[in-house]
Amino acid sequence: MNAPIRPQQIRILGIDPGLRRTGWGVIACEGARISHVAHGVIAPKDTLPFAERLLCLFAEIEAVIAAHGPHEAAVEETFMNNNAQSALKLGHARAMAMIVPARAGLPVAEYAATVVKKAVVGTGGADKAQVGWMIARLLPSAGKTAADSADALAVAIAHAHARTARRVA
Repeated sequence: MNAPIRPQQIRILGIDPGLRRTGWGVIACEGARISHVAHGVIAPKDTLPFAERLLCLFAEIEAVIAAHGPHEAAVEETFMNNNAQSALKLGHARAMAMIVPARAGLPVAEYAATVVKKAVVGTGGADKAQVGWMIARLLPSAGKTAADSADALAVAIAHAHARTARRVA
């Protein structure tokens, strides 16, 4: 009798982009089961010139990919900011979050914040504290997470749910 075929383990890198603090989190999923791999926050010095801050994001995301070997990446979409200058700068940070995984050959998915919150908390209007609380429940081995890394882990979980739903449909 043949042994049942087990689903392959996939590692997903979730990124919550920001120019001051970019959260990242890596989860492993095997079928519907998810587990924590690693997480952190990239925080370039505010005193660096803009281009060097972007370069720091690029290099640090590249290092995360090299260290944890994700198969796919997911990035949170940014909400529109009333300040055009801030929105433009955030867009640059988001570009780094998308370009680096794409350059590494990873497929990159994008998710609205409301979709991420709904996937993790059950409502698109959840606040950061609720997201952090649910991450602690869903990924207990992650320990205490900063809000930015909890958000990034939530992005990865939303992607895991979406890819499972696509496979079933």
